[in-house]
Amino acid sequence: MGGVPDPKSKPSHSHPKDDEYLSCVIPKRIAVFESIKAQQIALRQSISGDPIKITLLNGTVKEGKKWATTPLDIAREISKGLASNALISQVNGVLWDMSRPLEGDCELKLFTFDSDEGRDTFWHSSAHILGQALEVAYGCKLCIGPCTTRGEGFYYDAFYGELGLNEDHFKEIESGALKAVGEKQPFERIEVSRNQALELFSENSFKIEIINDLPEDKTITVYRCGPLVDLCRGPHIPNTSFVKAFACLKASSAYWRGNKDRESLQRVYGISYPDSKRLKEYIARIEEAKKYDHRLLGVKQELFFCHPLSPGSWFFLPHGGRIYNKLMEFIKAQYKERGYHEVFSPTMYNMQLWETSGHAANYKENMFVFEVEKQEFGLKPMNCPGHCLMFEHRVRSYRELPLRLADFGVLHRNEASGALTGLTRVRRFQQDDAHIFCRESQIKDEVMGVLEFINYAYNIFGFTYELKLSTRPEKYLGDLETWEKAEAALMEALNQSGKPWEINEGDGAFYGPKIDISVSDALSRKFQCATLQLDFQLPSRFDLSYSAEDEAKRERPVMIHRAILGSVERMFAILLEHYKGKWPFWLSPRQAIVCPVSEKSQPYALKVRDQIHQAGYYVDVDTTDRKIQKKVREAQLAQYNYILVVGEEEANTGQVSVRVRDKGDHSVMSMENLLSYFKSEIAAFH
Repeated sequence: MGGVPDPKSKPSHSHPKDDEYLSCVIPKRIAVFESIKAQQIALRQSISGDPIKITLLNGTVKEGKKWATTPLDIAREISKGLASNALISQVNGVLWDMSRPLEGDCELKLFTFDSDEGRDTFWHSSAHILGQALEVAYGCKLCIGPCTTRGEGFYYDAFYGELGLNEDHFKEIESGALKAVGEKQPFERIEVSRNQALELFSENSFKIEIINDLPEDKTITVYRCGPLVDLCRGPHIPNTSFVKAFACLKASSAYWRGNKDRESLQRVYGISYPDSKRLKEYIARIEEAKKYDHRLLGVKQELFFCHPLSPGSWFFLPHGGRIYNKLMEFIKAQYKERGYHEVFSPTMYNMQLWETSGHAANYKENMFVFEVEKQEFGLKPMNCPGHCLMFEHRVRSYRELPLRLADFGVLHRNEASGALTGLTRVRRFQQDDAHIFCRESQIKDEVMGVLEFINYAYNIFGFTYELKLSTRPEKYLGDLETWEKAEAALMEALNQSGKPWEINEGDGAFYGPKIDISVSDALSRKFQCATLQLDFQLPSRFDLSYSAEDEAKRERPVMIHRAILGSVERMFAILLEHYKGKWPFWLSPRQAIVCPVSEKSQPYALKVRDQIHQAGYYVDVDTTDRKIQKKVREAQLAQYNYILVVGEEEANTGQVSVRVRDKGDHSVMSMENLLSYFKSEIAAFH
């Protein structure tokens, strides 16, 4: 195990670290940690020994001892290979450290890096290794260090005073991390009282704030690896040596708790793997992705831009507008097929609406709020409360249900300037938002319909995707019975969908369970786009009801929030990178260009252009005096799907020579056949 670092060894080249803070805090925390750990080990030894039964995933039952046997002991009984690769376990549905003693009869699952549970734990533990390196090198005050929500890697936020980190610091940070890995530091866990936690972290105001915000009945846990003692709910991998490859990716500024009025922190992002081969593959994939960054391609293809006078709100140029409209038209065409009604709702509302919905209490800091005639108003960050008003505005009958309201209304969210990222994190956006009001008995069929809609759209885009059911979180609105009914309905729909799915325990929204849809693009990156969220709470808050078969009886509808694209801006960015800038014909803003061989064939080229334009396609004509080879090459670089070369022969026969964007060969077609071919390509979403 790593000991206390010598504050006098190797001071940082760019920052006078707080040696006094380090030499005081680290030994104190270790001493308190070890004292509490010794007491807890002694207590476990005094009460351990009763036999327990441990049931494995395959039904095998293993014998163990209460408060003594650990998941790692069971892994060793199964195989040496499993024991050396298992990162984390799950005990009766709760993630559990491999070295933590079992407390009674249980069902046990073991996870390696190849599982979501294993990867997330691996990266969370790597964040602690990163935190250790940062604290030792810079004497910073650590804040939070999770695995990232995008599903790859981790970060650690810390307060450094005036220091700003950049890539020049990465070598020193990585060196400290690899030192921790080489020491094979075990991740050790203790449970502490609130007073003990406050004593342990008394020198760190950020940790104190977290502790004070914890519910009174919350079990507080602390982990140690080497010199790092950190407030953390865990769980963690067995020891630091599992992290064979580690790299820092980037450093940026962040605000404490995302609040621009609070302290400015430094955030260091990292990535790690159990072997160097996978790290090299990841770095290569990231470098490949950089070539197709939507912010670069968008400018190159003249699709969109952002101006400092309106940060987080993007300008879509004519060609970008074509794609934006195509995406909305694609969804709207499906609305007609699937029984949705498109509606339009206000952009701003009196804050009374958001107080009724609960957003004023839970979301106000993310809203743009202003005064109108001495009353507080806010720009809508979502459509759901407005749709509740639409449902409520007249008496509804059970015969109207399910009622599917769809809205492409403009939304605004007050994202911190440091969090804005291209089209993927913006302040102004539209989404293919819809809300389904239905009876409880209709939930399963409606959810199945949404899942089929998602499958239809994502197959066309060329995405693969994963489904996860996120269940009741610790803090939730409503009663337990309602939640259990909702979760059961979603499980039934998922089972009947025929798609594999997993449970994500405790990750539902506070107002209802949800199905998370994670898509993978051509660069193997994961994104969350579609939404499928059950909500028993908003109908209750707005006191929505409909008349049942017995007209004297009023019943409460269930509300389903759903989106297929999600934010149109975000989906635009994902698709641009997914296709690497090469838009499929049906979505392309540059579907065809006519290239006359010489000035003599220009009149025919213009005639061809007009015919294609009248048929409803995006077509241009190159009337410059460049040689035909140059025209074709420029058209390929501009990503025109079809390049139509016309000379005197084509003009005389009423034909065109068709070249496909990425192919060297060409074919001659009549205008009638060309337009028929274009029509079939659009119909097939090619």
